[in-house]
Amino acid sequence: MDRTLFVTNDFPPRPGGIQAFVHGLASRLAPASVVVYAPKWKGCEAFDARQPYEVVRHPTSLMLPTPSVARRAAELARGCRTVVFGAAAPLGLLAPALRDEGVRRVVMLTHGHEASWALLPVARDVLRRIGDAADVVTYLGGYTRRRLAPQIPDTKLVRLAPGVDTSVFHPGAGGARVRVSLGLGERPVVVCVSRLVPRKGQDTLVRAWPLVRARIPDAVLLLVGGGPSRGALRRLAERAGLGDSVVLTGSVPWADLPSYYDAGDVFAMPCRTRLGGLDVEGLGIVYLEASATGLPVVAGASGGAPDAVRHGETGLVVDGTSHEEVAAALVELLADPVRARAMGERGRAWIEEEWRWDLVAARFAALLTPGGPAEEGPGVPPRAVPGGGPDRPRQ
Repeated sequence: MDRTLFVTNDFPPRPGGIQAFVHGLASRLAPASVVVYAPKWKGCEAFDARQPYEVVRHPTSLMLPTPSVARRAAELARGCRTVVFGAAAPLGLLAPALRDEGVRRVVMLTHGHEASWALLPVARDVLRRIGDAADVVTYLGGYTRRRLAPQIPDTKLVRLAPGVDTSVFHPGAGGARVRVSLGLGERPVVVCVSRLVPRKGQDTLVRAWPLVRARIPDAVLLLVGGGPSRGALRRLAERAGLGDSVVLTGSVPWADLPSYYDAGDVFAMPCRTRLGGLDVEGLGIVYLEASATGLPVVAGASGGAPDAVRHGETGLVVDGTSHEEVAAALVELLADPVRARAMGERGRAWIEEEWRWDLVAARFAALLTPGGPAEEGPGVPPRAVPGGGPDRPRQ
C-alpha cells in the first residue's frame, strides 16, 4: 500500500487547533497508509500508543528544516508516495529533498501564521520557495487566500479548513453536569473555550463584564482553558470586583470540552489582530464547535474568524478591541434568549450541512492523489470547507 507521510510540528498531545486538525486528517485515512513524524511532547508516549498508525517522534519539542530533521524525514519518506506538511512554514522547505526519495505528491497545509509570513519581506520569499515545491497548498478561507495569493500560484491553492464531529459536539452534551459541578445553577452563562493568550480576547470579555452585569445581573462568564494569561485574567477580574461572576476552569481534558460548551447560553471569543497583523486568527474552530453545540457565537473580526460565523444568523461579529461593542453583543443575546436559541439552531444546521468531518475527509483524500483536484470541487461550500478530530486534547 502506498503510504502518506505527515511531517508536522503540530500534533497532539500538544494542545491547539492546528494540532487537532492535522490529527483529524491523519486519523481518517487507512491506518496502514499513514506515518507521522512529529516532535516529542509531554505525554506523547501514551498518546501515540492509542493511535492505529505509526508515529515517529523527533527527540526535541520543535522541528526546524535542519540537516538532522531532513535526514530523518528522508528516511521515513522512502516508500511513501505522498507527503503532507502539517504547516507549510517552515518545514515545507524540506520538500525538494523528500522528492529525491521518490515522493510524488506534496501537500502543504497553511494556517494563520503563513498569512503573517506573507507580510514580511524575508519570510515572504521563503513562503514563495515553499509554494514552488508543493503540488497543493491549502488555505482556510478568503482571508488566508488573499494573503497567500501573491506568493503561491493560483493553480496550487485549494480550500481545506477544519470541520466538526457533530456526534461529539451537540446540544445536550453534558452541560447540566458542568453547571452543577461549578455551582452555576440556572444563571445565564457566556462561555469561552480557548487557550488563554492575548489574541483570543479573554481580557476584553473580563473588561466587558461589568457592563454586561449592569444589564444581566446574574450572568456568569466561564473561561475554559489554560495558558500564560490565566494569572493576569484572574487579577483583572479581582480588581474589577467581579467575584464569582467570572470562573476560570484551567485546562480540561478534550473529552470533556463538549460539556463545557453545552454549559453555556452564548459562546464568545472576541479575538483581535495584534503585532501589526503578525498575530492573527486563521479561522477559529471553537466557533464551529460552539455552533455544533447549538450556541449563538460572538466572534472577533480578526483574520479569518468571520468565515466561521454567519453574522446575524448564527452569531455576531464584533470589534474584538472594543469591550463596549463586545458587551453590547453579549447583552443583546442574553436579553433575548428566544433569538439566541434560534441563532444556535441555525448554527447547528449550518455545521451539519457544510462543516462535517466526512466532507473534509473526502476532500483531503482527493488532494493526496497525483492529478487530484487543484480547484474547488463539487459539494465544497463556497464559504468554507470543514475540522476537529477524535482523541485530541486542546487545553
